[in-house]
Amino acid sequence: MTGSGEAGVPRVLLLTHPDMKRHAAPGHPERQERVDAVVAGVLHGAAMVGAEVEQRIPQPAAEGAILAVHDRDYVAALDVLDESGGAWVDQDTYVATGSMRAARLAAGAAEEAALAVAEGRVEVAFAVVRPPGHHAGRGRAGGFCLLNNIAIAVTALERRRLARRIAIVDWDVHHGDGTQEIFNHHPEVLYASSHQRPLFPGTGDARERGLGEAEGTMHNATLLPGTTDAKFVSIWTNELLPVVEAFYPDAILVSAGYDAHRDDPLAHLQLTDLGYHGVAVALGALSMRLGLPGVAIVLEGGYDLDALRASAAATVTGILEGRRG
Repeated sequence: MTGSGEAGVPRVLLLTHPDMKRHAAPGHPERQERVDAVVAGVLHGAAMVGAEVEQRIPQPAAEGAILAVHDRDYVAALDVLDESGGAWVDQDTYVATGSMRAARLAAGAAEEAALAVAEGRVEVAFAVVRPPGHHAGRGRAGGFCLLNNIAIAVTALERRRLARRIAIVDWDVHHGDGTQEIFNHHPEVLYASSHQRPLFPGTGDARERGLGEAEGTMHNATLLPGTTDAKFVSIWTNELLPVVEAFYPDAILVSAGYDAHRDDPLAHLQLTDLGYHGVAVALGALSMRLGLPGVAIVLEGGYDLDALRASAAATVTGILEGRRG
């Protein structure tokens, strides 16, 4: 199968669900309008390179897929909070009535994105989801996250034997502490992250390299406040993507946060959509050198709507341009 349509036209899959809006708290920066902005960006980015877009509504992740990543008691506790009217888990993270429906849909969309690319049906699959996931650990919520969407997608690829070695690329401005925790002992999953430090959650030091047989699979690059596009692109092209390539993964999944943008209200970096485009081009080219059918993308953070729209567009165009040289 191929991710290109007639005459080599690239195919893009866009996955989102209206029920994700049921996860809501008044005034919270992680809001439904983010999804609308990213959807618009994906459509614009695909149009810029003449790609065909299929929009599809995902199914919720199956319970077995969720429990392959998260503790059963933890998921049950979240369900109780949802069914009882909701509550704040910490000062930033909440469960509302409908939140677990949204979280299961987000995880299901991430799964479907990973599978669609691995099976060669599309070159780019973008799961435009909320709540985000990369701060959720096996038995804890945090940082706006309830279920770890990208970790659930990774385990879906493993269970279906579509990939044995999997790389996660995370360019959210915050370190994905939940993702690192989940795969810290997993020698067949590589995690590469750039993130502002100091900043929540405080993890992601370069010395955090994985544990036991997985030592050397975690790669963390810290960005100082004020970092611009040039430094961001340099770190990915000269440090992080080379270790991804040396790992020789069977699949690449992206935790795509856009809160490192200069207009984002929750961090202190100075990136623009041009920075994301530069890294996306390099990632697309890498996926071709590795002989991969494409790249799956899962939305994480990013809270300025215009920045989200422009950065998502730049990501889609960049990956597809990189895959075409």
